[in-house]
Amino acid sequence: MDKHFKSVLAISIAFVLGCGFNSMAISGNTANKIAVVDVQQVVMKSTQVKNLKAEHDKKKAELVQLMNKAKSEVDAQTDVAKKKSIAQKYEKELAAKRDAAAKDYAKKLEAIDKNITAVITKQAQTMGYDVVFAKNSVLYGGDNITDTIIKNVK
Repeated sequence: MDKHFKSVLAISIAFVLGCGFNSMAISGNTANKIAVVDVQQVVMKSTQVKNLKAEHDKKKAELVQLMNKAKSEVDAQTDVAKKKSIAQKYEKELAAKRDAAAKDYAKKLEAIDKNITAVITKQAQTMGYDVVFAKNSVLYGGDNITDTIIKNVK
């Protein structure tokens, strides 16, 4: 029995020491340096986004002008067959221009998103942060580096 007790005691001590070493290894890690960024604010203040919005508004105005031109041409036509033909021609042209504008906008928006993400990543690494969260997903904590990011995003 004494031999059995010593074995159980040795195993118990080994288990406790193992848990202790594991706990020390886990707690021995330095805490991650965490930052937060208000991405919406960065996007709103980005000159790239402002320029893209202005370009998009200009293209929408051009489409409105084309629609008005089409309407006036269709209204001026008295022949029903020609009226229908002109309307179909303009519908196809408008659809093609609208689709091209939408694709161009999406492509440029994606490039801006990649650029902003790259700036955040580079700045966070430069400042020594291990993790960066969007500010709206964090209830408490983290260093707010939004202003620094805004200065570096074009």
